[in-house]
Amino acid sequence: MAPRLLQTLGTPAGFLGRIELWLEAERAQLPLWLPVALGGGIAAWFLLPDAAGWGGFLFAAAAVALAGLALPWSSRAGRVLLWGGVLAMLGCALVWWRAERVATPVLARPAIVALTAKVERVEPLPARELVRLTLRTDDPGLPPRVRVNVAQRDLPPEVTPGAVVALRARLMPPADAAVPGAYDFRRVAWFQGIGATGRGFAPIAVLQPGETGNAGLRSRLTNHIQSRVEGSAGGIAAAFVTGDRGAIAEADAEAMRRSGLAHLLSISGLHVTAVVVGTMTVVLKLLALFPPIALRVRLPVVAAGAGAGAAIFYTWLSGADVPTVRSCIAALLVLAALSLGREAITLRMIATGALLVLLVLPESLAGPSFQLSFAAVTAIVALHEHPRVTRWFRARDEGVARRLARGLASLLLTGVVVEAALMPIGLYHFHKAGLYGALANIVAIPLTTFVTMPLEALALALDMVGLGAPAWWAVELSLSLLLWIARSVAAAPGSVAALPAMPGGAFALMVGGGLWVALWRTSLRRWGVVPFVIGGLWALAIPAPDLLVTGDGRHLALRGPDGGMAILRDRAGNYVRSTLGEGGGVEGDLPPLSEQPGTACSPDLCIATRTAGGRRWTIVATRSGYAVPWAELVAVCQRADIVVSDRRLPAACVPRWLKLDRAMLARTGGVAVSLADGRVRVVRSDGRHPWERAETVRPSH
Repeated sequence: MAPRLLQTLGTPAGFLGRIELWLEAERAQLPLWLPVALGGGIAAWFLLPDAAGWGGFLFAAAAVALAGLALPWSSRAGRVLLWGGVLAMLGCALVWWRAERVATPVLARPAIVALTAKVERVEPLPARELVRLTLRTDDPGLPPRVRVNVAQRDLPPEVTPGAVVALRARLMPPADAAVPGAYDFRRVAWFQGIGATGRGFAPIAVLQPGETGNAGLRSRLTNHIQSRVEGSAGGIAAAFVTGDRGAIAEADAEAMRRSGLAHLLSISGLHVTAVVVGTMTVVLKLLALFPPIALRVRLPVVAAGAGAGAAIFYTWLSGADVPTVRSCIAALLVLAALSLGREAITLRMIATGALLVLLVLPESLAGPSFQLSFAAVTAIVALHEHPRVTRWFRARDEGVARRLARGLASLLLTGVVVEAALMPIGLYHFHKAGLYGALANIVAIPLTTFVTMPLEALALALDMVGLGAPAWWAVELSLSLLLWIARSVAAAPGSVAALPAMPGGAFALMVGGGLWVALWRTSLRRWGVVPFVIGGLWALAIPAPDLLVTGDGRHLALRGPDGGMAILRDRAGNYVRSTLGEGGGVEGDLPPLSEQPGTACSPDLCIATRTAGGRRWTIVATRSGYAVPWAELVAVCQRADIVVSDRRLPAACVPRWLKLDRAMLARTGGVAVSLADGRVRVVRSDGRHPWERAETVRPSH
């Protein structure tokens, strides 16, 4: 059989023949790899350091495409190589072009400025009593777009998108990652066109009133919902409708993250699907009441059109953020498939959505939002397309108890698979992942989809005639249950797995292995487990850093004898503490370094000793702005292995191994040190990405 098939394909026997047989068996799955090839080119541009590397990748991808042309056109292997090479080239070139196209000047140094600007976006953060403004400026001494936080009490109500305001603000350049592996806001801000961030001060003068539109409607709707439901429950209710999460208390937001329920707070596929299904159900039921219409019109097509309109309106109302736009595109593709009589939710639909998003916003590939959402939906669809799983959970004539048990088993299996797919992404980006998310989502997703959101829609509709109070009471009750689930799961022992910064190679192996398992259908798919396991073992084998230093040198975390991390400055803020804790792979609050054994601290200096790698290390760090006598400082440096300071230390201060003062940290950014093997990782390498060599502007006042 095999030789005859190979002759039919015009392919010689041997290794290439076996490849052809395999690709022939997988021919229906090959289109699913188109966005993977495009994403591979985009990822290569982010990972390679400079134009030489990007150019080399383009030539390598071109060579792959030419190799495909060299093979007979009738062979699938040749076409796979050709399309893979071309799409990889396109991905690299597309994100390169996009990064250069959005180039904007960045503030050169921190400064307090007076500015007149047009308001582009208003984001209330009630839980922090702040409002975040994105402003467009015309001052040549400032970047064209800046973002500032202002106190909620200081913001005039006339400040809406389109308003022109005058205010004073303390601005600074977008910050890069505080320590290796932490969130890189500088890269994100580059693609958003933000050249400075900071804090605005009162008074804020409104020189021209703003426009009305979706932002005004969003604001009024958010305020209306929060007036009906108080506290974090009201913040979650507003998030379901307008995407505004600012009223959710930080403690409750953290509980949602730790319990694996944070995805419910971001308007994405779950919310858009609920809106579309609800709209279609209502339209179908209403039109079915009129026989002349029901007999002459294809009601499912009309309902699909109404669902599409609802999805587009919901996306517009919620601010059209990238995850919502992505979900809207997916919903429109599903509705189009339903209208054409095709199977709607398939891996091909997901691949099409991913391809469209990457073509329009290639930089979204590097963000956790894109990765988490597509990984989750790909895992769900791939699981339920598997023949064995389909047989297990196919609808059948059976009792209510067995049907309910089968449904719960399906939900549990789906939750476990989704958690396995999302855990590497969560650990890579956030250095932590919830372990009980599958169990929490079994209750939380049906509660949100079938109870809370329909009740909230009913409450908003009844409010138009002043009868919404009972429905809002039910909404508040359901959200209280959701918060109880989140808090209970988050407080459970071992609810979160923490891991220090994961190597990019380990993450790539796990992603590649997961895609291999999910996208192929023949028995060779099982080999994807090998790179997934290797990547996981690699990530676990990397030792956690013993010393973390932020890029400004002010903050330091040192691992103690008990394996925890202790922080240098007792009054460090929550953001610094969480960043250093995540970077060190530890959970919980960080105790003061001054209270740790083997450490002696004065108000100005801390000297700590640690044993690692078969030697005794002495680490010295300054902890105040007061000068230390020169002779004493030099003597301390000579006895130290590592010296850390947020000031420029004198040239005579020469430690035995590493000197991290202001001058050095300005070149390296944040630093992570593993004492056992003497490995040092830095935030700033010799990369030449656009945000690393951005044009700067200096304030003229």
